[in-house]
Amino acid sequence: MANFPFQRLQADLATLIHKTPAGQRLPSEPDLAKQLGVSRATLREAMRSFETQGLIRRRQGSGTFVVGKVQALDSGLEVLESLDTMAQRKNLQTTISDLHVDQADADGESAAGLGIPEGSRLTRIRRVIRAENRPVAYLIDTLPADLLKPSDLPGGFNGSVLDFMLERGDKLTVSRAAITATNATAEVAKALEIQRGDVLLHFISQLYLDSGRIVDHTLSYFIPGYFNFHVVRKIGGN
Repeated sequence: MANFPFQRLQADLATLIHKTPAGQRLPSEPDLAKQLGVSRATLREAMRSFETQGLIRRRQGSGTFVVGKVQALDSGLEVLESLDTMAQRKNLQTTISDLHVDQADADGESAAGLGIPEGSRLTRIRRVIRAENRPVAYLIDTLPADLLKPSDLPGGFNGSVLDFMLERGDKLTVSRAAITATNATAEVAKALEIQRGDVLLHFISQLYLDSGRIVDHTLSYFIPGYFNFHVVRKIGGN
């Protein structure tokens, strides 16, 4: 019974969210906490589950807005696909925004991720992926500059480095990814229009050529609720 008040709070929030048209702002945290008779800390905890479902979104300095139910991108992790390919399978239109392509010298983290010496010249591609005009993912690809220069990207670049390299004929063979949950940094929160510290799905990936060379080190941040990732596995011994 100890959790009953919290469950009732979530039910009240669900009703409020359901009755609020998509795009409209909910009452401010202080007003909503007072209205529901709870502390702001308890209110934030209760609202987190609705954020992960993609039903509401907090915007830095603006408040909390009702998003409405969205179609999630669904993909198995056995085969590497671009977000654009996943979206096409769902007949969901995706676009990119905040595209930044620049060059820099490899620091320790980038050098380790690509298996190259520190100070090597790199190309970095940062962008936001939007579905139904909502930010759903923030991607940062880092590649050796001898493999990809900013001028190599086409004018109609769709945001997928993977698709570009496949169309170019690069002999890609395998990708390895570490998958964790992480809290949004200030940079990522700003790009995704969420609050700093919000929980995200985080992929750290390396893409390999058939020669064994690492050609892309990618940091991907996904807003939970917009993605259904799954793995199909065989039963051991069979």
